[in-house]
Parts: sequence; structure tokens; C-alpha cells
Amino acid sequence: MISHLRGTLLEKHPNQVTIDVQGVGYEVTIPVSAYSSLPEQGAVVKLHIYMHVREDILALFGFLTKEDKALFEKLIAVSGIGPKLAITALSGLTSEDLRSAIRTGAVEQLVRIPGVGKKTAERMVLELRDKMGPASHAEAAAGTSTGPFSSSEEDVISALMNFGASRAAAEAAVTKARSTNESNEFDDLFRRALKLVR
Repeated sequence: MISHLRGTLLEKHPNQVTIDVQGVGYEVTIPVSAYSSLPEQGAVVKLHIYMHVREDILALFGFLTKEDKALFEKLIAVSGIGPKLAITALSGLTSEDLRSAIRTGAVEQLVRIPGVGKKTAERMVLELRDKMGPASHAEAAAGTSTGPFSSSEEDVISALMNFGASRAAAEAAVTKARSTNESNEFDDLFRRALKLVR
């Protein structure tokens, strides 16, 4: 299995490169986001490689960092996501934004990726949320900007986002809904917040 390539960059296009390794040219599909970080043609390039093998195809997918390759491998483990769609996802969002969207359940952000429908986005969140690692400092700051939420309130926020609300709108609705003197049990809070969400 090929897991790493180091060679001369023969050709580069926004989603594909050709690397010469001791006289053999390897065609490698890359995320569009990696293109701007590539060196000039003729320079030495190093890529972490995922080799996809099927009966009728052998394809190489390249990444600038081990973290991006690991994220790609997590994505293709989700039912309904193949290598091409995973590369599209990494092209449509930065890897950190993609991790953040999955971690926070931002389905409305994920469905903006070409080829990702609501069901696929929900599966990404459901299957990968716990595998994304801890939130970055920026995410943590954003997540607590409107005040800490209880686990029940987080569940309501997640449910509102599944109905198409952005995280910010869901948080604002929950913040308003919980300020009343009524019950803050999940069902009651969700119904009140759903009426307030914009």
C-alpha cells in the first residue's frame, strides 16, 4: 500500500497533481484547499497518501498533513460517503471548519457542500461527532459566547439545528426560551424555542 509520496511536482491543478517519483508519475487527487499550499512545478513535494482500491479502479488521494488524511479516512467510513465526496467535503470547507461543523452538529453548514444532502450531513454528525477530538480555543469561545448551556439545553439546540436553524439562531432561541419561568424540561423548552427561532 502507498501511504506517502515524495517527488518532483510535474503538474498541478486545483484538484489533481502528478508527482514524479524516480521516473514514475503518480496521479493524485487532492482537496482544492491544498492547491494553494503546493510548491511551484518542478519543486519537491511531499504528500500523505490514501490508496483506494476497488475491482475496477486504483486511485490515490493526497493530503498535506496527517490530520487531513485522518479526517478523510473518518469521512469515508460514514455510510454513503465515498472518496470523491470526502474530497469534495475537504474542498468545500477547511478541515478545521469541517471538524467544527460536525462537532457542533451544524447540518445547515454541511449541506452546502456539493453532493451532501441533509440525511448524509446528519449521518456525518451522528457517526463522527465523538471522533472529532476536543474543540479548539476559538470554537470553545464561540460555543460559550451566549452563556453556558445545560446538557438538556444543548439537546434542544441540536434538535433546532436538525430543523435547519443555525447554531447561533438556536442558541439565541434557547436563551430567550429559558428566561421564562416555565418548565425547562426538554419537550417544553424545545417547543418554546422552536417558536422563537429565526
